[in-house]
Amino acid sequence: MTAPSFDLTGRLAVVTGASRGIGAAIAEALAASGADIIGVSTAPAPGSAVERAVTAHGRSFSARAVDFADRDAVAALGAELEQLPVDILVNNAGTIERAPAAQHPLELWDRVIDINLSSQFVLTQAVGRGMLSRGHGKVIFTASLLSFQGGINVPGYAAAKSGVAGLVKALANEWAAHGVNVNAIAPGYIATDNTQALRDDPDRSRAILDRIPAGRWGRSDDIAGAAVFLASPASDYVSGVVLPVDGGWLGR
Repeated sequence: MTAPSFDLTGRLAVVTGASRGIGAAIAEALAASGADIIGVSTAPAPGSAVERAVTAHGRSFSARAVDFADRDAVAALGAELEQLPVDILVNNAGTIERAPAAQHPLELWDRVIDINLSSQFVLTQAVGRGMLSRGHGKVIFTASLLSFQGGINVPGYAAAKSGVAGLVKALANEWAAHGVNVNAIAPGYIATDNTQALRDDPDRSRAILDRIPAGRWGRSDDIAGAAVFLASPASDYVSGVVLPVDGGWLGR
């Protein structure tokens, strides 16, 4: 028996939401394992921190700009990427809007669903066609603890992330037999922009920390190892899984 391979040398990975936080950490980790990176974000900057991190590992980096609330723009990006030999797609771009359900503005609901769910399908459908034609590929979504739970004051986000979990299973059912693995990572409470409001609230922050067996907020690089695993040959028989990386939250 040989050791499982986490080597991504020669692979091309697309990472959305790559400019900061979890996306940047995943992009760097994939590059450290040998992958070249296409980083997608709303407004990528030349010579960005993620570009420097990727190229420091000797891998190539190119940037794409897209507004994930603009379906036509996402479809155009998908059409471009479908023509490239993309081996790994990390659907990480996302947003969150906080307001009680009874007063939640419908425009915020629509925006979150468009960015966190609909655009993910549009892009994956296009890139997935290329993977299916080549007979191999890895698709990784960023799900959430709210793929399992309901959250508070984030109905659109909870609905979208629950939808991501369902989409992962639906795509896995169709694509696994054709060499394309579709899975998701469900980050726990990670110290990123999306959780800034929670961390700034002493009572809410303490309540969260009290429930996490690991006793700390997660870091973006805590997600990186799971992403490398799901992108690598080591996970070739893993399909349709939503993998929590949460410091033990769901086990509490």
